[in-house]
Amino acid sequence: MGRLNAKVIIITGAARGIGEGVARAYHTEGATVILTDILVDEINALAKELGERAFAYELDVSKEGQWQDLMGWVESKFGRLNGLFNNAGITGLEAATGPHDPENVSLEDWHRVHAVNLDGTFLGCKHAIQLMRRTQSAGSIVNMSSRSGLVGIPGAAAYASSKAAIRNHTKTVALYCAQEGLPIRCNSIHPAAIMTPIWEPMLGEGAQREENIKKIVADCPMHRFGEVSEVAAVCVLLASDEANYMNASEITIDGGVLAGSFNANAGD
Repeated sequence: MGRLNAKVIIITGAARGIGEGVARAYHTEGATVILTDILVDEINALAKELGERAFAYELDVSKEGQWQDLMGWVESKFGRLNGLFNNAGITGLEAATGPHDPENVSLEDWHRVHAVNLDGTFLGCKHAIQLMRRTQSAGSIVNMSSRSGLVGIPGAAAYASSKAAIRNHTKTVALYCAQEGLPIRCNSIHPAAIMTPIWEPMLGEGAQREENIKKIVADCPMHRFGEVSEVAAVCVLLASDEANYMNASEITIDGGVLAGSFNANAGD
């Protein structure tokens, strides 16, 4: 407890799933959390539940003007920024009207995914660096990439491309801040299948749900989904002073999926 005391941290996509879980973990560890999302009612409810040191702020991460307004508000209210969790993102499949493979995905869908995932991360990094520089704050930026940022995903070309770009931009940001002499670290995390509400429509109920889960985790050496709390624990570490020598790192949270092939039946 208290690993993030006195730190002011912005979380994007904080209304649900991993963003919500990380926001809760940051708050528990003593941080002042700024919960941002386009789902205003949900972040307002979360801020009310968390109480002291929790603030809701409506933000479309793809809009630079909204980032500028947010940073102005943070600076005037708190005088500093110590952390940013660039989490907001979409797969593009949520409301897809067509395929997302590299042959048939529409340019409109391609741009929409990159606007939220990549442009949102770029804008968050850009304006966080500027505010931290102005206020002479030490800070940690954590960017949400994905297992899909390290391997190809034939049916989600835009998503995989955006997450791969986030991985690379993270390293650019880390090197730039070091080159500028700024005490700002930047790292990326790469989760695989994490049990969040986004999976529910695909899992179903009853016996079919169990069968669907088995199929999804068949290639995972640990034979299960990851939990939001397991991602949040890594994010707390990266945001804390314990990780002051971790910079430009990419951390996979995937149960060993990317380690290589394995025999799923060897232990039978």
